[in-house]
Amino acid sequence: MSKVQISNFLSTYNQLVHATAGLTEEQLKWKAEPTSWSVTEVLAHLADHSIVVSFRIRDILAATTAQLPVFNQDAWVSGQYANSGYASDSLELFRSLLYYNSLLFERLSAEDWEKSGINFKGEIVKISDIVHSFTAHVERHLGQIERIKQGAANASFVQK
Repeated sequence: MSKVQISNFLSTYNQLVHATAGLTEEQLKWKAEPTSWSVTEVLAHLADHSIVVSFRIRDILAATTAQLPVFNQDAWVSGQYANSGYASDSLELFRSLLYYNSLLFERLSAEDWEKSGINFKGEIVKISDIVHSFTAHVERHLGQIERIKQGAANASFVQK
């Protein structure tokens, strides 16, 4: 795994902070419709995803042969009443897990990065693939956050 890829992984936190800077609690919790996610819920999902990815990486390093776990993201978000929480709490957990994982990454050998497991689709995935996918996943959700912010801005404009 290259230093650039690890740097990209670590930069996801700052990207999320930048994307949410200056938003009020009302804006963070705004939803286009009841079944869509708010910015707060997106951040809770990303914190949850960080937990799951952390587990998957450690499971591979432990040479566990069980299929890597999947999680029902919508059920996790709704089941924990994520929109009643605070975006800042999810961001702090996300930041902490990034840092903790980065410490692990520094200890991994080139061979460790190539270790693999079986994902929920039955595909072989290496640790390096998981880290790369995590970064891409956050980037997709950054786009979602921008769309939610635009929707909230448009809704505010219409209501006035």
